[in-house]
Amino acid sequence: MIFSKIRDPRLITVRRGGTLEDAHHRLLAVWAADCAQHVLHYFEAEQPHDDRPRRAIEQAHAWVRSEITMMQARAAGGHAMGAARELRGPAREAAYAAGQAAAVAHVAAHELGAAAYAIRAVRAAASKDERLAAGRRECQWQRARLPDEIRDLVLDDQRLRNEYCWFVFDC
Repeated sequence: MIFSKIRDPRLITVRRGGTLEDAHHRLLAVWAADCAQHVLHYFEAEQPHDDRPRRAIEQAHAWVRSEITMMQARAAGGHAMGAARELRGPAREAAYAAGQAAAVAHVAAHELGAAAYAIRAVRAAASKDERLAAGRRECQWQRARLPDEIRDLVLDDQRLRNEYCWFVFDC
């Protein structure tokens, strides 16, 4: 669960009555894909022959370049999440991160899902004593890669939806 009951108009495109411009929507998608890519190795180590999460990340980038439709990116995200369902631990969380990243093409607010699941993947891969510190480092890594144009939006979104995202943005 990554969504609050009230949708933030800053994360709804202008076409749908919000204030999010296409350029910023694309930046959110790239950042989400980067977050997912950073932890993809957890999935691929466990499922080396399943390319659905990698494909979802690739499709997110293809959507940003206008090479595919939103529906194609969203479908790839669904396939990546399907790859996660039977798994546990960091591999599962990494596949969900990839699925959320591809879904940003459909709903920009999935950007936090990609980031949150990536943090959860890192936490799940760490020893029990190191989990929180590992998660904080991943959160800081993600924040360091935020483009200036969307930085304030994402940081505010993290603050507002942190409780829906398992409090992973306490970094």
